[in-house]
Amino acid sequence: MSGSLLSAQARLALAAAVSAALAAPMAHAQVVVKIGHVGPVSGPQAHYGRDNENGARMAVDELNAQGVSIGGKKVTFELVAEDDAADPKQGTAAAQKLCDAKVNGVVGHLNSGTTIPAAKVYNQCGLPMVTPSATNPELTQLGYKNVFRLLANDNHLGAGLANYATDTLKLKKVAIIDDRTAYGKGVAEVFAKVAKERGLEVVSQQYTNDKAVDFSAILTAIKAKKPDGIFFGGMDPQAGPMLRQMQQLGLSKAYLFGGDGICTDKLMELSSGAKTLSNVVCAVGGASLDKLPAGKAWRTRYDAKFPNQFQVYSPYTYDATMVLVDAMKRANSTDPKVYGPKLVEANYQGVTAKVAFEPNGELKNPAMTLYSYKEGKKVPLN
Repeated sequence: MSGSLLSAQARLALAAAVSAALAAPMAHAQVVVKIGHVGPVSGPQAHYGRDNENGARMAVDELNAQGVSIGGKKVTFELVAEDDAADPKQGTAAAQKLCDAKVNGVVGHLNSGTTIPAAKVYNQCGLPMVTPSATNPELTQLGYKNVFRLLANDNHLGAGLANYATDTLKLKKVAIIDDRTAYGKGVAEVFAKVAKERGLEVVSQQYTNDKAVDFSAILTAIKAKKPDGIFFGGMDPQAGPMLRQMQQLGLSKAYLFGGDGICTDKLMELSSGAKTLSNVVCAVGGASLDKLPAGKAWRTRYDAKFPNQFQVYSPYTYDATMVLVDAMKRANSTDPKVYGPKLVEANYQGVTAKVAFEPNGELKNPAMTLYSYKEGKKVPLN
């Protein structure tokens, strides 16, 4: 009796051991996929960086809530976030850190000045990279097969603003200021080129940097030329004080044009209620969220998760994360070498656009929206 009981217990123990052994591979089948994100989360551009990181984090959280399987294995996504402080040296250091951490793909960087040198690092270590916001055309002219851009580049933004100044506002004379960064210089050069082609007289070209806050001397020199508008190639930490100083110097009737770098909700705060805010015309490489089928619902989710943090690019970082994962699904692999080539074949309906890429990594048929500021709100003009 006791012998058969022992035998039964032994059989139960053996069955449990076999069951556990069979279950062990299933437990290990869950794969952790690391998505890298880089942006400036410190320094004067931190509000952009936080907004971008929020968009990527939101995508990761939603993917994990959905439960995603790739190549027959359940996947858990993890965001690996780095800070480049909008500094090219920190940008390349952050890129190398993500390479060393063996992340599966990268969303970033924010600035053209950090993205272009970082792209070289990602190319060397074979990491696919989708930028949600770096607009300098040079990025996709590097010839790297792993680099993609999710919005219109400066050729679209600068030209669109110059055409609006000519066709709609009927301006005659403009001045140009740029902050000498890859982004600011690039978009200003395109604006200047198209403005001249369209018959606008460029009466002054001035230069500053992305740390400056006092533009009195530059604006005084410009004022003497009596321009109808000023184009600023740079970001909102400079555009805000510039608007205040334009008002103080009596440039209250001149338009201030700028690309997506100044086209933020925070510009209203940074300009401290200057009346010149109503003279801003800025361009963003994409359609207005309000006019996109999934835009309003996405913004509601974002605001619930990250109150009062929305700026410009978080929908693009969200889509960039989803586009990376879509390529992994289509390739049945999270290996960058395997899924990377699938990115150029993307046909993904995102929040910001139907995402498909040109062979060089540019977005096909990119939209562009012009904005102005009316009664404390940023409103689309087209």
